[in-house]
Amino acid sequence: MPDQIHLTVATIIHRDGKFLMVRERDAGEDVINQPAGHVEPGETLQQAALRETLEETGWRVKLTGFLGISTYRSARNGATYYRVSFVAEPVEQVPGATLDGDIIAVEWFDLAALRAEAHRLRSPLVMSVIDNFLSGPLYPLSVVSNLIDQDGGDGAAP
Repeated sequence: MPDQIHLTVATIIHRDGKFLMVRERDAGEDVINQPAGHVEPGETLQQAALRETLEETGWRVKLTGFLGISTYRSARNGATYYRVSFVAEPVEQVPGATLDGDIIAVEWFDLAALRAEAHRLRSPLVMSVIDNFLSGPLYPLSVVSNLIDQDGGDGAAP
């Protein structure tokens, strides 16, 4: 069993009955996922969600809520993933944005299309967080505390 956990963020972006998703390469397979990825050292969870969304979709978004935390152990690699999920609204698509190299396409899916592609979802977390979004509750962003300042400090008083 791997001795490392993976802290990740995912962003649920919903507009006009559709979800902003990515098609990406994972272990040689084409899979569908929310904009998601690992939190980098010194980064807040919110910063990671905004960065990953921009890097994977070319969209700037505004975080509007906190969905929750999910865990998943991958049968493929044995790693345990801790996924922190946010909800966001699209602000603007960045013209000519360079996407992460493993991104194949950025697409808006309605719920029926996602369910029809269930066999292509990167993990069970993908549909799980969408179901959580649809059923609620949605929590305010203030439930996530940040003690990291913009300079990367530890939040301690000077």
